[in-house]
Amino acid sequence: METSNISRRLILQAGGAASLAAALGLAVGQSASATSSTGPAGKAPEILDLGPAVVQFSLMSGQLVGDTLYIGSRNLDPVRIIAFHLPSGKVTGQTILSNGHSIQALAADTSGRYLYAGVLQKDAGTKPNLFRWDLTRPGTAATALGNIGDRDVRDISVAPNGRVYAVGGGSPTAPALWEYDPATDKIVSLGIPDPGATLARAVAATDATIFFGAGSTLNGGGNASRACLFAYDYASKSFRNVTPAEMLADPSIRDLGIVGDKVIVSSAGSVQDSKMAALSVADPGSYVLAASQGKTAKSFAALGDTVYFANEAGLLAYNPGSNTIAAMPYEGPSLGEIWGVDARAGKLLVTSGYGFVAEIDPATGATKTTDLGEAGAPSDPQTVMGIAAGAGYVYVGGNGVISRRSLTDGRVANLTAPGEAKDAVVVDGVLYTGQYSGQGIWSYDPATGKPISQVATFPKEQNRPLDVCWDEINKLVLVAVQADTEGGGSFWTYDPATRKSAIFVNPIDKVQLIRAVASREGVAYLGGGNPGLDGPGTVVAFDPLAGKELWRLDAGNGAGISALAVQGKHLYGVTRKGGLFVIDLPKRRLIHRADITSVSHGFAALVTNRGVVYGVSNTDVFRFDPKTFAVATVVADIDGGWYSGAHINNDEDGYLYTMRGRNLVRIDDHPRK
Repeated sequence: METSNISRRLILQAGGAASLAAALGLAVGQSASATSSTGPAGKAPEILDLGPAVVQFSLMSGQLVGDTLYIGSRNLDPVRIIAFHLPSGKVTGQTILSNGHSIQALAADTSGRYLYAGVLQKDAGTKPNLFRWDLTRPGTAATALGNIGDRDVRDISVAPNGRVYAVGGGSPTAPALWEYDPATDKIVSLGIPDPGATLARAVAATDATIFFGAGSTLNGGGNASRACLFAYDYASKSFRNVTPAEMLADPSIRDLGIVGDKVIVSSAGSVQDSKMAALSVADPGSYVLAASQGKTAKSFAALGDTVYFANEAGLLAYNPGSNTIAAMPYEGPSLGEIWGVDARAGKLLVTSGYGFVAEIDPATGATKTTDLGEAGAPSDPQTVMGIAAGAGYVYVGGNGVISRRSLTDGRVANLTAPGEAKDAVVVDGVLYTGQYSGQGIWSYDPATGKPISQVATFPKEQNRPLDVCWDEINKLVLVAVQADTEGGGSFWTYDPATRKSAIFVNPIDKVQLIRAVASREGVAYLGGGNPGLDGPGTVVAFDPLAGKELWRLDAGNGAGISALAVQGKHLYGVTRKGGLFVIDLPKRRLIHRADITSVSHGFAALVTNRGVVYGVSNTDVFRFDPKTFAVATVVADIDGGWYSGAHINNDEDGYLYTMRGRNLVRIDDHPRK
């Protein structure tokens, strides 16, 4: 079979030793064994660099200023803001920020001179996360203003008087309300309104009152607070809880906006749909509230008496006067995840996560779209998510896209897909993915020429599929799923032959998140763990046909399970604290534990290949001896460019695929057994 053989022409097309070394991902004169363990007869693993895994202009925010739409990048290095000039339909400029990986927050002052940007970053510290770009001098770089004490900036609002307010999260402490005053050039904390909140995603400011919205999103539920809305009085320097009673059960406040004398508030939905409310700025206790459609309500734009906003399926229209919500008519391609809604000349401008801008007539739904890449936006390699390989292709998940790479001729095509393919598996040439957030299971068969499509849906609160595997005995796709806002998670099954699916909610308990799944002889093994690093990591043996637990065992390492794999009669598991455990499945007994922090800490992935269990962490590729369970490094310091945890997968020929930096690599390893 030629399912995964890179052609000789592809490797040697440039000729000479230098090109071969480049194809193998090595410097000239460096051998593959320089950073790798050796297999039988001293043979080192061969590493083939396949090039950037996912290349696109990926975005996470949009803000209209005059005739120019400013768009913040997502998951690109370096992080940047591009200027898309609407009359010309061209990208006319950009600025590079000195820190961060994505820009979720953009806001302009009332004069239109300054554009403020806040970044998301991987690590907390003192690097700047709040920036300002002088739009009267677009050729100059954005200025780093400093650091809000929270790691990530999720939203920014500029009051009419020019003071800037920012909120976010990602730090060990609860999120605060932060103020930047251009008059003093200082960033200060105005306090933490809710010690139980884990993330603040919304802020809206007048000169006298600043509204702060937060909740428990991205923490797996637990004891965190739910939706909370506070009004900060600038004169008295005090907070007041003004959360609408109907929103208290929702996970969080999703967005805020000042429209006239009202503050528009939305909640994030979970087991219920999201809600919209219009509160009096002067008297927030006076409000009207309406149930929305879907689980998301964000990015407000006012046209006349109507506030338009995005949910996960498209655009909705909210009329506070009549307190009604209706879907907006729309004719055009799927908008995917929407990261900006603005109003200009009676039209709506939608910044789509698929990398285009749509100009929509709200009365008729008539639409004009502009592809940002074709307009001049730079496309670059991004960090990635799940990887799957088989039948001559490797698939890599990105933001709103899945890259499909031919292993015969090296050609790459981007498949548009909503959200993110967190993990995937190839079965009989067909790709099956677990799609975040709350998108269920999607499938793609390259033999048909048809687009990727959704084949199974599940409750939206079961939103984060983290691990996908194939049950060869029952012929089922198995998916382990984390519920971000509610805690716990679920186990999904999908039968490609019958197209039937099933869901089993909280198969471990109501707290442990389901992060790993493996299969042996028709039994699924589920791995759980608490939202934090501490606490139990339980393995549950589960019958996927009967929907029943067979038995359970605490792995005993004092940390949640990151990954599972089966080799022979043994179930291998890796914990987030860098522990290895091995269970003898017929005996249902833990037989081995070890510290593998030298190669793994945090989120890792496992795969069984050529009779051996391999693993990958953020730093290394490693394998376990099938007899002694000793760990050996296969590729050290691989330092993959991962967006949300490392992945490794294999194809029919026994090649392994993972990331080195932002490039996809193929590893050919021949372990001793």
